[in-house]
Amino acid sequence: MADVRLKNVRKSFGAVDVINGVDIEVEDGEFVVFVGPSGCGKSTLLRMIAGLEDITSGTLSIGGTVVNEMPPKERGVGMVFQTYAIFPHMTVRENMGFGLTIARAGKEEKDRRVNEAARILQMEHLLDRRPSQLSGGQRQRVAIGRAIVRKPSVFLFDEPLSNLDAALRMDMRMEIGKLHQQLEATMIYVTHDQVEAMTLADKIVVLRDGEVMQVGTPMELYHNPANLFVAGFIGAPSMNFLSVDVSEVADGVALVSNPSLDPVRIGSVKQPVAVGHKATLGIRPQYLHPTDPDKGMLHGTVALTERLGAETIVDVAMKDGTKIIAALSEDRMLDPGTEIGLTFDTEQAHLFAEHP
Repeated sequence: MADVRLKNVRKSFGAVDVINGVDIEVEDGEFVVFVGPSGCGKSTLLRMIAGLEDITSGTLSIGGTVVNEMPPKERGVGMVFQTYAIFPHMTVRENMGFGLTIARAGKEEKDRRVNEAARILQMEHLLDRRPSQLSGGQRQRVAIGRAIVRKPSVFLFDEPLSNLDAALRMDMRMEIGKLHQQLEATMIYVTHDQVEAMTLADKIVVLRDGEVMQVGTPMELYHNPANLFVAGFIGAPSMNFLSVDVSEVADGVALVSNPSLDPVRIGSVKQPVAVGHKATLGIRPQYLHPTDPDKGMLHGTVALTERLGAETIVDVAMKDGTKIIAALSEDRMLDPGTEIGLTFDTEQAHLFAEHP
């Protein structure tokens, strides 16, 4: 296996800059996920690592070797595409061994590698079937198996689960996680789904408009987002944002309030805030707890209740016209129109100088 290093990497299509000076380090054996909204540059970045896109400037190294000018086949990477890219006229066995056929590997070596990959993916019984006889999840496993037989130094996954239904996505997510543990391989995975990022990654790279917003473990990003974008992107349901007035700042603690929020002191201040200015208070829905209307720190009216079994999602209309979401860890019914108070641990809230 190998590490991957990107130093001040840039990519432009004519006058349009899509990757703006990215620095990323992927350690040997690490599972790193590039996550971000559509158009943020994550797939372009992956294709640059694979050698399918040229690098405008900067340095890309794999296993300590600079590969900027190296063709894809010599980089030691195996890529799994979103669209499977398997041949409909070939059997599973032929599809998985196609790369070795092109490389003119011996039949015995090819059979050994294909059988080993099939065993890892638990698809020995499918080797003589054609893609038309497979489910979507099985086809994706064929694409993964084709990458495995090449024994790459780095595995690259470009939104491999986006064409699957919800149940299959969960199953394949678990399969990919197990595969990483079995192979102890370096893996880079691209997705716009923050749930996939949170469940699979050792380290997440959050991208926006071709720039890195934050790099960290899933829990680091969840508990300590560097900015509003990361705070709103990581976590489901998304973090609530409230515009607040700053009335006092001392020793890194700010006193804030608004028409729906009683004055509270917030210690997790992400950027410098000033007295008399507006700021944005972020609170995750899971950290809001219902109480009597006259006892809460936040005050509003229930607009909608969604009962999901183990969790209840409550939309609350605040007195200032904004809406927030509370995710309650129990099955309960709150009638629309009911006045409600909400409390939260101020240590689990974040204050941002920027605004959504």
